[in-house]
Order: sequence, then C-alpha cells, then structure tokens
Amino acid sequence: MSQTHPPFRADIVGSFLRPQALKEARARFQQGEIDAASLKAVEDQEIRRVVEQQEANGLEVVTDGEFRRAWWHFDFLEQLEGVTGFFGDQGIQFQGVQTGNKQIRVDGKVAFNPAHPMLEHFRYLAGVTHVTPKMTIPSPSVLHFRGGRKKIDSSVYPTLDAFFADTADAYRDAVRAFYDAGCRYLQLDDTVWAYLCSEKELQAARDRGDDPDQLQAIYADMLNHALADKPDDLHVGLHVCRGNFRSTWISEGGYEPVAETLFGKVGVDAWFLEYDSDRAGSFDPLRHIPEGHQQAVLGLVTTKVGELEDPVAVRARLDEATQFVDKSQLCLSPQCGFASTEEGNNLAEQAQWEKIRLVRDIAADYWPQG
Repeated sequence: MSQTHPPFRADIVGSFLRPQALKEARARFQQGEIDAASLKAVEDQEIRRVVEQQEANGLEVVTDGEFRRAWWHFDFLEQLEGVTGFFGDQGIQFQGVQTGNKQIRVDGKVAFNPAHPMLEHFRYLAGVTHVTPKMTIPSPSVLHFRGGRKKIDSSVYPTLDAFFADTADAYRDAVRAFYDAGCRYLQLDDTVWAYLCSEKELQAARDRGDDPDQLQAIYADMLNHALADKPDDLHVGLHVCRGNFRSTWISEGGYEPVAETLFGKVGVDAWFLEYDSDRAGSFDPLRHIPEGHQQAVLGLVTTKVGELEDPVAVRARLDEATQFVDKSQLCLSPQCGFASTEEGNNLAEQAQWEKIRLVRDIAADYWPQG
C-alpha cells in the first residue's frame, strides 16, 4: 500500500499517549526542579522514540505526538500575537469530567508571531523521520467560538469583523511560515464545526452573545482566506472533532447541518471525520463532497477505548460510505488523537499501537493498489 501524497490511506490525527518519562520531566519542570533545556532534552528523546514507533508500525505519516504541548490548542493559540493564556475559574465541561482551568483571551491585535515556537517543533520532527511529517495546529475558528465575544477585548475589537479578518490573516501567515519551514502536510484541528451540529452548543453560543447562524459562513471565509495562497504541494486537512478528553466528549449530532458549507465551500484537501459512534450520524452528508481530489478520512477506529474494532465491520462501514463518495476519495484513520491533552485517553499504550496496526492492515486490504 502506497499513496504518493497526503492524506494517506492509513492516516492519523496526531496526538499519542505521553510516556511516563515525559510526564515526570514536565512535572519536575513545573516544580522548578529542572530547567527548560533539560525538559527539551527529554522531549527530543521521546519524540524520536514515538516517531520510530510510528514508522515501525507501518505508517507513511508521523507527528511528534504533540509531546511538547499540554493542550491540543491553547499551546499554539497563546503564542499568537494579541492572545494571552491565563487560568480562570473553571475548565471545559465534558461528559462527567472537567478539564483544567486554562483559558485564553484576545487582548491585542491578532497576528502570527514569526518566532512561533511550533515552527521549530516542526523542524525537529522533520529532521528525525524518514516518512512524511505532519504538523497539527488548531483551526482559526477555535480562537473565537469557545470564549466568543466575552473573551475578545472590545477596546481592541469594537466589532468582530476586524477580529475575524485579522485572525484569517494570521493563519494565512502561519500557513506560509510552516511551508517555509519545510511543512508539506498541515492539519487544522477544529471542534467548532461539530459544535455547530449540536443544539446544546449553539444555545451556549447564543447565551454568550454570539449569533451562531452567521458562523458557518464566517468560519468558511476565514479558512479559505488562510488557504488562498497555499502552494500546490502543501496538503491541508481539517479534523472535525466532538471533543476528546480522558476518553469523554462534548458534542453530538451528525454533519448534515454544516455539510453543504463544510464540504462544498471549504477549500481543504481532506476532511478528517469522526465516525466511531452513533453520535456522528450517518454517511449521508458525504454526498456534498465534490468529485475530484478532495478526500474524506473516516475515523472509524476509536481512540477512546482499547477494545479493537472488528476489521470486517470496519470494511463494511467503508463500503457503506462509498454509496455517497467514491472509494478513491476515502481514507481511514483513528477518530481522534490518543491524547488531545497531556492527561491522555483511558487506554494502554499497547492498545494504542494495536489500533494503529489495525488501521494500517484494514487500509492495505481495502486499497491494495494504494
């Protein structure tokens, strides 16, 4: 099985369970027992190891496991100009569990920081792999939706039009910066499109003073602006996530409410779509994916539990999806990362790699010609 460019028939979303050595080093750093250089040395070592494991398990794409991050999104966003991270009164509420109380606010003009540390993170990853390195960052909509108007300083942005424009510009600059750093496979992680399918989350947005009915068009425009100058050899995926913290979730609802906009108007090369539970709805919305080069990477293997899926059942689900989009436009992946935050999901590391091998083996059987 060989695919000449991303996404790959057997692909991944990005994060991996943090090894114990890394957890201990981060805890010691936070307690002031080791310095930043000592922490980085452990991160470097564990990233080399997880890259080797990904390659050994037959993947044609690798990430750094997000090992230098505590969160899938905050670590990137708070390094943008105009964005400040802080600890608030509460975390994000998932099903039966709440995250730590890290938050962000916009208190200045949003722009991409040309010295953003994740540029160097990517360069390190690219230097320790023999296959395609993928960089994962949060999508531009993530900076807005969770906090909304209340977390954007009205003295800086009296209206949100300028905020949306500046954020789109910042991401356009980010896309170019990662490309210049050597990145040819970039993934935008986005919980917001799934939230726009959830009446509960839509009401929460209204309660914050936002009008969710306008957001699909706004977010699509932001993404397309960010990608307007994308070079032809840069492949960009968008992962739509319903929440992934310690094996729990936030939103539920099929893709139908956003499908026409998300699949018909957003100019990414691939959508990574969670289809590991009934909460994702049917494959019918895939009918909005245009014929051509764009791909749907179906997350049919869950990262939330260690029990392995039945390969026959997964292949049957792939067959079902081909009723709505051509087989050549489909790929397979886990539904999300294994550790969207440093706490990780509730499964063993061995199960993590068994899941990766399962994806690899099913893809090799289902697309024998690549």
